[in-house]
Amino acid sequence: MENHNSRTGQQTSRTGRRIARRTTAAAAVLVLSALGVAPAVAQQPAGTPGARHSDTAHGRGTLLGITPVADLDRADVARFLAAGGMDTGTVRHGLRAYRLTYRTVTPQGAPTTATGLLALPEGGPHRLDLVSDTHGTMAHRDYAPSVGEDFGRFAPYLHASAGRAVAAPDYLGLGKGPGRHPYMDTKSSVTATVDMLRAARTAAQRLDRPLTGDVYASGFSQGGQVAMALGKALGNGVDRHFTLRALAPVSGPYDIEHAEMPALFDGRVNDTSAVFYISYYLTAQSRLHPLYKDPSEAFSKPYAAIVDGLFDTDHTEEEIIPALPATLKELLTDDYYRRLQHPTGGLLEAARAQDGNCAWKPQVPVRLYSSSGDTDVPIANARHCAADLAARGVEAPVVDQGGADHNTTYMKSGPQIVRWFDAVAARR
Repeated sequence: MENHNSRTGQQTSRTGRRIARRTTAAAAVLVLSALGVAPAVAQQPAGTPGARHSDTAHGRGTLLGITPVADLDRADVARFLAAGGMDTGTVRHGLRAYRLTYRTVTPQGAPTTATGLLALPEGGPHRLDLVSDTHGTMAHRDYAPSVGEDFGRFAPYLHASAGRAVAAPDYLGLGKGPGRHPYMDTKSSVTATVDMLRAARTAAQRLDRPLTGDVYASGFSQGGQVAMALGKALGNGVDRHFTLRALAPVSGPYDIEHAEMPALFDGRVNDTSAVFYISYYLTAQSRLHPLYKDPSEAFSKPYAAIVDGLFDTDHTEEEIIPALPATLKELLTDDYYRRLQHPTGGLLEAARAQDGNCAWKPQVPVRLYSSSGDTDVPIANARHCAADLAARGVEAPVVDQGGADHNTTYMKSGPQIVRWFDAVAARR
């Protein structure tokens, strides 16, 4: 989830960055030649040595292609981060970034492909620890980290410039992946993220910057929820090549049923974001859970006829938000407005499929970053998560960034997380 009130003002600067990306893409073949890497969507050997049998033979995590998308020196990185209002005190290196294309699975388990960003520092140790960074809500596929040099690149550039490799999945249906994005389907976001880690391991080896296997997990908003679920998967041994070392999600909607959904209706979530999120959530989740048979059951006229098409991954938020009403009362039918406040059936099933990712016992240090001023993902989510962890004997401090809005919460938290990851690594 992400602060949508701040996105419209970024349109002009985004256009300039797209021009810069075209220049980068034009030089891709030359850069790949210098690195000794085949151009994008070159086939790689099936599987990764030592991977589980089900992940071999062109299976999950198989790397299909590497495409350079950025080459920045230290000053370039500092300027990029500073433009977003971020503390640049942890910027130690320049970086190179690549779009990886890899094999993964759909929510139903069918084979598909996805893309993601691999960022590697220029300098630092030869073998690199890895940060898994999972991004917040994005409606247009080109906002994804491997394509758009936008908000989704702040975290990867921040961590890579501090001296770690970064694997930032685009998720299914975003970036260059096929199909539509199954928004807030935590399970498939985790499979795409684990498979991105596997593809990153192969790519880093090919780029002569092998990974140590140590993973520091973070993520923002939607990605904060994914980071918690990824931590749980890694803790349960989803892949023996990766060992979780620390977990620092930011502003995740960890408790849809008891925190996020009620906040949509009681004023803790601002109206613009509430309308955007619930539209995206219902249209995506209706393809996975029995929420309604026809959009007119949930959405009022004229929105029932257009809302699903708005979230086809080809519309920008600048196009979507003006096409939707100002309030949930206007968006939803009276019946569905009441049902969302007291969910049963498919609505409850959908919420509970995403919840519960704090109900485990991490064996690594955990910090939860949030803000009491966040009107997109209220701090109650982090407090509920901390309580779930505490019930299992895990102390996870909630770091409150005060009156910061949603996006600013990450901009303040990111450099703090880098320094904390440094401190955790130093103790090993």
